[in-house]
Amino acid sequence: MASSQNLLVATLVANPDIGLDPARIDLAAMLLGPETKRSVLASGIAEDLIFPDPGSIKGVYNLLEAPFGDQQVDIVVQPLAHRRKRLFLADMDSTMIGQECIDELADYVGLKAEVSEITERAMRGEIAFEPALRERVALLKNLPVGVVDEIIEKRITLTEGGTELVQTIRANGGYACLVSGGFTLFTGPIGAKIGFNEHRSNHLIFDGEKLAGTVEEPILGREAKLATLVELRKELGLAAPDTMAVGDGANDLAMLGEAGLGVAFRAKPAVAAAAHAKIEHTDLFTLLYAQGYRDDEIVRPLPRPESA
Repeated sequence: MASSQNLLVATLVANPDIGLDPARIDLAAMLLGPETKRSVLASGIAEDLIFPDPGSIKGVYNLLEAPFGDQQVDIVVQPLAHRRKRLFLADMDSTMIGQECIDELADYVGLKAEVSEITERAMRGEIAFEPALRERVALLKNLPVGVVDEIIEKRITLTEGGTELVQTIRANGGYACLVSGGFTLFTGPIGAKIGFNEHRSNHLIFDGEKLAGTVEEPILGREAKLATLVELRKELGLAAPDTMAVGDGANDLAMLGEAGLGVAFRAKPAVAAAAHAKIEHTDLFTLLYAQGYRDDEIVRPLPRPESA
């Protein structure tokens, strides 16, 4: 087989409730050519196919539509070299967590439907992110700051595999940054809970113990996310292929495009079409398998002791 510099790897990850079909993997290996090597990452769930680069990653995705197009299987195709990333940037809302924090805040003032509609349009790229954020924040004026703790405790759910992803990357010498168009009130405690090295997001302005309905300028949006990736990559002395980013909205597009591996997570159609890879059927464990981590190499957080 060719040297690792001339090899691609297609990582196949199935919805655990369904699993990988061995016959379909056999077909995929045959389609990729006689030099294809197979490597199991998680029995019945994740497997690598390693093969000589045919010159088109898009062509490989198209080829694998035949065996897997009707299956709940996510596929990540990338160069084998540099697959294990040393810098990871992640969006927060609807990526590392299952909710949009600003929509949950709006629910407290009875405006969730209105704010959610603006959020959805902004994430699809139909309206600019910055004015959309200002408009939504204005609707939150006079909301008590204390509701944030309640929202985090009662309404925010972490995406499956996210904590393991961040902690495994860090345990292997990598750096992880939570970069969000949301707010520090959320990214601080959520980032710490997951295990990120740092977090960057927007600062809400307070009027005493209530929200003033405004946000500090400049707003952290699409260009700031891109700038964060470039800045951290330079500080850490890394090459572009050593980086990975994940997100779901239009304001993540520049960051995803600049990363060595930019992944759209259950994303809006335009984002999924533009990203290097997409996750639609599985969870954030897929980004561990995409880096070649086997199940027994994944760092799993210790269960919290039950309160007395």
